[in-house]
Amino acid sequence: MRAFIAIELDRPIKEALIGLVRELRSTRADVRWVAPAGMHLTLKFLGPIDDGQALRVKDIMVRAAGRHHAFPLKLEGTGAFPGEGSPRVLWVGIAAADELAALQADLDTALEAEGFEREKRDFRPHLTLGRVKGPDRLPRAMAELAKRRDESFGSMVATRITLFESLLHPEGAEYRTVLEVPLS
Repeated sequence: MRAFIAIELDRPIKEALIGLVRELRSTRADVRWVAPAGMHLTLKFLGPIDDGQALRVKDIMVRAAGRHHAFPLKLEGTGAFPGEGSPRVLWVGIAAADELAALQADLDTALEAEGFEREKRDFRPHLTLGRVKGPDRLPRAMAELAKRRDESFGSMVATRITLFESLLHPEGAEYRTVLEVPLS
Protein backbone atom coordinates (compact mmCIF):
# COMPACT_ATOMS: atom_id res chain seq x y z
CA MET A 1 0.00 0.00 0.00
CA ARG A 2 1.08 3.60 -0.66
CA ALA A 3 0.92 5.29 2.74
CA PHE A 4 1.48 8.45 4.76
CA ILE A 5 0.93 9.71 8.31
CA ALA A 6 -1.11 12.89 8.76
CA ILE A 7 -3.35 14.97 10.98
CA GLU A 8 -6.95 15.08 9.74
CA LEU A 9 -8.47 18.56 9.69
CA ASP A 10 -11.69 19.49 11.46
CA ARG A 11 -14.72 20.00 9.20
CA PRO A 12 -15.02 23.82 9.69
CA ILE A 13 -11.42 24.28 8.54
CA LYS A 14 -12.02 22.06 5.51
CA GLU A 15 -15.11 24.11 4.65
CA ALA A 16 -13.08 27.34 4.77
CA LEU A 17 -10.40 25.79 2.56
CA ILE A 18 -12.98 24.43 0.11
CA GLY A 19 -14.28 28.00 -0.25
CA LEU A 20 -10.75 29.31 -0.85
CA VAL A 21 -10.05 26.66 -3.50
CA ARG A 22 -13.38 27.46 -5.16
CA GLU A 23 -12.34 31.13 -5.45
CA LEU A 24 -8.88 30.21 -6.74
CA ARG A 25 -10.35 27.73 -9.21
CA SER A 26 -12.54 30.53 -10.63
CA THR A 27 -9.33 32.15 -11.98
CA ARG A 28 -9.09 29.15 -14.33
CA ALA A 29 -5.34 28.94 -13.67
CA ASP A 30 -3.55 25.82 -14.91
CA VAL A 31 -3.41 24.28 -11.43
CA ARG A 32 -4.42 20.83 -10.22
CA TRP A 33 -6.47 21.73 -7.14
CA VAL A 34 -6.58 19.47 -4.09
CA ALA A 35 -9.93 17.77 -3.50
CA PRO A 36 -11.51 18.08 -0.03
CA ALA A 37 -10.60 14.45 0.78
CA GLY A 38 -6.95 15.34 0.22
CA MET A 39 -6.91 18.20 2.72
CA HIS A 40 -4.80 16.97 5.62
CA LEU A 41 -1.56 17.94 7.32
CA THR A 42 1.02 15.39 6.21
CA LEU A 43 3.62 14.54 8.86
CA LYS A 44 5.46 11.81 6.94
CA PHE A 45 5.05 10.38 3.45
CA LEU A 46 6.04 6.71 3.54
CA GLY A 47 5.50 5.63 -0.05
CA PRO A 48 4.80 1.98 -0.85
CA ILE A 49 4.95 -0.26 2.23
CA ASP A 50 4.30 -3.96 2.69
CA ASP A 51 2.29 -5.64 5.47
CA GLY A 52 5.33 -6.09 7.72
CA GLN A 53 6.32 -2.46 7.38
CA ALA A 54 2.72 -1.41 8.02
CA LEU A 55 2.77 -3.27 11.35
CA ARG A 56 6.01 -1.54 12.37
CA VAL A 57 4.65 1.85 11.30
CA LYS A 58 1.51 1.30 13.38
CA ASP A 59 3.65 0.41 16.42
CA ILE A 60 5.78 3.53 15.92
CA MET A 61 2.65 5.67 15.68
CA VAL A 62 1.22 4.25 18.91
CA ARG A 63 4.49 4.82 20.78
CA ALA A 64 4.96 8.36 19.38
CA ALA A 65 1.35 9.35 20.10
CA GLY A 66 1.82 8.21 23.69
CA ARG A 67 4.70 10.68 24.08
CA HIS A 68 2.80 13.70 22.74
CA HIS A 69 -0.22 15.60 24.03
CA ALA A 70 -2.99 17.20 21.98
CA PHE A 71 -1.98 20.66 20.76
CA PRO A 72 -3.49 23.67 18.96
CA LEU A 73 -3.15 24.30 15.23
CA LYS A 74 -4.10 27.47 13.41
CA LEU A 75 -4.33 27.73 9.63
CA GLU A 76 -3.33 31.18 8.49
CA GLY A 77 -1.69 32.91 5.60
CA THR A 78 -1.03 31.77 2.05
CA GLY A 79 2.01 31.36 -0.14
CA ALA A 80 3.80 29.26 -2.72
CA PHE A 81 6.77 26.92 -2.90
CA PRO A 82 9.52 27.44 -3.89
CA GLY A 83 8.45 31.09 -4.09
CA GLU A 84 5.77 33.32 -5.50
CA GLY A 85 7.92 34.25 -8.52
CA SER A 86 7.99 30.67 -9.83
CA PRO A 87 5.33 28.79 -7.87
CA ARG A 88 4.93 25.02 -8.08
CA VAL A 89 2.79 24.47 -4.97
CA LEU A 90 0.15 26.87 -3.59
CA TRP A 91 -0.48 26.52 0.13
CA VAL A 92 -2.10 27.70 3.35
CA GLY A 93 0.25 28.06 6.32
CA ILE A 94 0.00 26.27 9.63
CA ALA A 95 0.88 28.15 12.79
CA ALA A 96 1.46 25.56 15.46
CA ALA A 97 3.18 25.35 18.75
CA ASP A 98 6.47 23.50 19.06
CA GLU A 99 4.46 20.32 19.71
CA LEU A 100 3.81 19.83 15.99
CA ALA A 101 7.50 19.99 15.07
CA ALA A 102 8.36 17.71 17.99
CA LEU A 103 5.76 15.14 16.92
CA GLN A 104 6.95 15.19 13.30
CA ALA A 105 10.61 14.90 14.34
CA ASP A 106 9.78 12.02 16.72
CA LEU A 107 8.01 10.13 13.93
CA ASP A 108 10.78 10.86 11.42
CA THR A 109 13.49 9.61 13.80
CA ALA A 110 11.63 6.44 14.75
CA LEU A 111 10.76 5.67 11.13
CA GLU A 112 14.35 6.25 10.02
CA ALA A 113 15.42 3.53 12.49
CA GLU A 114 13.01 1.22 10.63
CA GLY A 115 14.59 1.96 7.26
CA PHE A 116 12.42 4.86 6.04
CA GLU A 117 14.44 7.69 4.57
CA ARG A 118 14.65 10.78 6.77
CA GLU A 119 13.20 13.98 5.33
CA LYS A 120 15.95 15.97 3.63
CA ARG A 121 14.13 19.30 3.84
CA ASP A 122 13.19 21.10 7.02
CA PHE A 123 9.61 20.49 8.12
CA ARG A 124 7.53 23.46 6.95
CA PRO A 125 3.96 22.78 8.03
CA HIS A 126 1.49 23.72 5.33
CA LEU A 127 -1.60 22.50 3.60
CA THR A 128 -1.32 22.14 -0.17
CA LEU A 129 -4.15 23.80 -2.10
CA GLY A 130 -2.90 23.03 -5.58
CA ARG A 131 0.03 22.05 -7.78
CA VAL A 132 0.90 24.27 -10.73
CA LYS A 133 0.73 22.49 -14.08
CA GLY A 134 1.51 25.44 -16.35
CA PRO A 135 1.64 29.25 -16.60
CA ASP A 136 -1.85 29.81 -18.05
CA ARG A 137 -3.73 32.41 -15.97
CA LEU A 138 -1.37 31.74 -13.05
CA PRO A 139 -0.86 35.46 -12.31
CA ARG A 140 -4.61 35.75 -11.64
CA ALA A 141 -4.49 32.88 -9.14
CA MET A 142 -1.38 34.31 -7.48
CA ALA A 143 -3.05 37.73 -7.14
CA GLU A 144 -6.08 36.10 -5.52
CA LEU A 145 -3.84 34.07 -3.20
CA ALA A 146 -1.89 37.22 -2.24
CA LYS A 147 -5.13 38.86 -1.09
CA ARG A 148 -5.35 36.08 1.53
CA ARG A 149 -1.74 36.31 2.71
CA ASP A 150 -2.71 37.35 6.26
CA GLU A 151 -6.10 35.64 6.53
CA SER A 152 -7.00 33.05 9.16
CA PHE A 153 -8.77 29.89 7.99
CA GLY A 154 -9.62 28.54 11.43
CA SER A 155 -8.08 26.75 14.37
CA MET A 156 -8.44 23.35 15.95
CA VAL A 157 -6.82 21.04 18.45
CA ALA A 158 -4.87 18.14 16.98
CA THR A 159 -5.97 15.13 19.02
CA ARG A 160 -4.82 12.20 16.88
CA ILE A 161 -2.56 11.06 14.07
CA THR A 162 -3.79 8.95 11.18
CA LEU A 163 -2.17 6.41 8.88
CA PHE A 164 -3.70 6.81 5.43
CA GLU A 165 -3.52 4.59 2.39
CA SER A 166 -3.43 6.54 -0.86
CA LEU A 167 -5.09 4.75 -3.77
CA LEU A 168 -4.20 6.34 -7.11
CA HIS A 169 -6.89 6.52 -9.79
CA PRO A 170 -6.97 8.36 -13.13
CA GLU A 171 -9.50 10.84 -11.70
CA GLY A 172 -7.34 11.49 -8.60
CA ALA A 173 -6.24 9.93 -5.35
CA GLU A 174 -8.58 8.22 -2.90
CA TYR A 175 -7.61 8.20 0.78
CA ARG A 176 -8.49 5.36 3.12
CA THR A 177 -7.97 5.54 6.89
CA VAL A 178 -5.90 2.57 8.05
CA LEU A 179 -5.33 3.55 11.68
CA GLU A 180 -6.16 6.49 13.95
CA VAL A 181 -4.10 6.89 17.11
CA PRO A 182 -5.08 9.42 19.80
CA LEU A 183 -2.40 11.66 21.25
CA SER A 184 -1.95 11.26 25.00
